[in-house]
Amino acid sequence: MKNRRDHIQDGMAEALRLTRAGRLTEATELIQRTLGGVLNKSGPGASDDSAAEPSEVIEAEYRVHDEDNPSSSDIAARSTVSGDAAPSAERPVTPLVEEWEIPGSRRSTRRRKITSADPPEVSSDGARGRFIDGSFTNEAGTRAYKLYIPSAYVGQPLPLVVMLHGCTQSSADFAAGTRMNVLAEKEKFLVVYPEQPRKANVSKCWNWFETTNQKRSVGEPSLIAGITREIMSTYRLSSESVYVVGMSAGGAMAAIMAATYPELYAAVGVHSGLSYGAAHNLRSGFKAMRKGVPRHKRKLRKVIPLIMFHGDHDTTVAKVNADNMRDQWLQAFENGGRPKGEQKVERGMAGGHTYTRSTYQDADGRVILEEWIIHHAGHAWSGGSSNGSYTDSKGPDASAEIVRFLRKHSNAC
Repeated sequence: MKNRRDHIQDGMAEALRLTRAGRLTEATELIQRTLGGVLNKSGPGASDDSAAEPSEVIEAEYRVHDEDNPSSSDIAARSTVSGDAAPSAERPVTPLVEEWEIPGSRRSTRRRKITSADPPEVSSDGARGRFIDGSFTNEAGTRAYKLYIPSAYVGQPLPLVVMLHGCTQSSADFAAGTRMNVLAEKEKFLVVYPEQPRKANVSKCWNWFETTNQKRSVGEPSLIAGITREIMSTYRLSSESVYVVGMSAGGAMAAIMAATYPELYAAVGVHSGLSYGAAHNLRSGFKAMRKGVPRHKRKLRKVIPLIMFHGDHDTTVAKVNADNMRDQWLQAFENGGRPKGEQKVERGMAGGHTYTRSTYQDADGRVILEEWIIHHAGHAWSGGSSNGSYTDSKGPDASAEIVRFLRKHSNAC
């Protein structure tokens, strides 16, 4: 009998054949049936919290990409509801160059050593630093990444921002959509973009919903932390100015990194993400995305300052998840001897979208949490560039506001 992985691979292969034959409607329906069969394998009477083992998919878009014919278009079976901000540009997913070493995989690993001799790469947005490739390996496997080094870097201890992409995205796509390299060039910091391979998740989602990836020193958190430390060591960066930021599945993973490595990161940014420990398997992950989680679900002992963005018309990750994360963070600050203190609420308009910004201060007047609710916005990076996917060009500019917030939580930034 075929297991779930074989079932998905066979279904996707047949969907690809239908796509090549121009039978797009049939391909889309087949993808939906294939993935639906995996999610509903426990039967119609199974509860939402049944202990089904995690699968490889956790976000509401699925693509078939013909890697044998890079010029072909991707076909997506989309379950996002109309009214959610559509990707500003449906860009083909570039086949990965690196080979991946995942537990149980027979493929070999090729590691590329980073050198200061890499030529500069001038991007379309005008950033003139170097955008180079690297990879990191530990017991959990291998992850490739792209690293942006601003042109002003000459060995001084600059800050580092770790950027975690969402499902179906690549590191280059995420960099283009957020324009973070442009800010890195202007504000003088390094940016690293770890990349999730299809071998680890068919939609390239970070597997935030698996309990094995919600712990320190194991799984995907150990790989992201390893990449962070490798860049810090190689470029002699300031240990007081290291941050982690993520979008969607990457936002959920950024929350995990903040909760499990609070000594490594000085602050965290989460866009359209979920609270730490919001799920324990695939089914509970989908439930959390739709309905959030009970506030008593997971309590934290120690957290770092947080800035968060969420569209109140997000139909992929419901806005209630922003409420859950805010409450989870504030409770942890209170438990750690940092009372919530004063809350300030600001309402305004920036580039088209109205928003509500709430800031929470500790007893010393330091802002420890900043929450932006973008009104009438969907599942997209606020103020992002159409050169990347899942972006909304209307303000406020999430990237600029995140960098501003991070600067407040470091002596060197």
